[in-house]
Amino acid sequence: MDEHPDSVQGPASLPGAALDRRAELSEFLRSRRARLKPEDVGLPDFGRHRRVPGLRREELAQLAGVSVAYYTRLEQGNGRNVSAEVLDAIARALRLTDAEYAHLTHLAKPKQHKKKPSARTPQLRSSIRQLLDTLEGVPAYVIGRRCDILGWNRMAAAVFGDWSELPAQERNWARLVFLRPDYHDLFQDWEQKAIDIVCTLRMDAGCHPDDPRLSALVGELSVKSDDFRRLWATHDVKEKTHGVKRLRHPLVGELALNFESFPLPDDNDQVMVMYHAEPNSPSTQALRLLASWGTDATRAGAV
Repeated sequence: MDEHPDSVQGPASLPGAALDRRAELSEFLRSRRARLKPEDVGLPDFGRHRRVPGLRREELAQLAGVSVAYYTRLEQGNGRNVSAEVLDAIARALRLTDAEYAHLTHLAKPKQHKKKPSARTPQLRSSIRQLLDTLEGVPAYVIGRRCDILGWNRMAAAVFGDWSELPAQERNWARLVFLRPDYHDLFQDWEQKAIDIVCTLRMDAGCHPDDPRLSALVGELSVKSDDFRRLWATHDVKEKTHGVKRLRHPLVGELALNFESFPLPDDNDQVMVMYHAEPNSPSTQALRLLASWGTDATRAGAV
């Protein structure tokens, strides 16, 4: 018998509402279970007799070596007394990535007495600002929690736009990508950039469910962007530490830039992101042009 349709409906089901950790845990586990097919894990598939997507609860419980009742309680959001060993077994059965496992752990076993998010705007150390300024020819910026852009250098402004012209609250990658059509044009693979941002916000929400500024941001994006609502509903999480971004720059045309992310040692909520082009590539020449144009390129290239 297939289980009845899941009935847990909480604030986590409504994008932008204050995070209900139990509902979030429930929806995350259901979404990970739904993406697995019986044949993916070596179980028989009875085809048309299945009425739910993915694995049944009893199948997942069997794979994890726990009782159906125990797993059902966990999937209903009751992770209060779950052990690390059981979470490990469920994570293996669900074939979770490292980022997904970390997210599951944050939801099921939140740290007690965790410091509440500060209402103050995060500050960037002066030495980090000086470091950004010394990176000649290298676009670089620092982001904080909620995808806030905390600091950047002249080359980042030349490539991505002059953020100094924006109000402080608008210096946020999520708002730029989902609410600004010019940034939709800037990224050749806009969908992937959007996915990366939503995955980052979802991880942030799992770690900081009581952050009112994050809830307000998710709420605003949910109201204003159909794309954000669609991607937020997937419950996907991942960490993007390096890769390639392909851009359509208004002055120099197409750019292919490698990026690397470096958490700052004294504040892991702040990450420095630096971009570079392959040696002797057209993108390298384009960056040199932008650097030689200086302030004029920053102003004219603002998206």
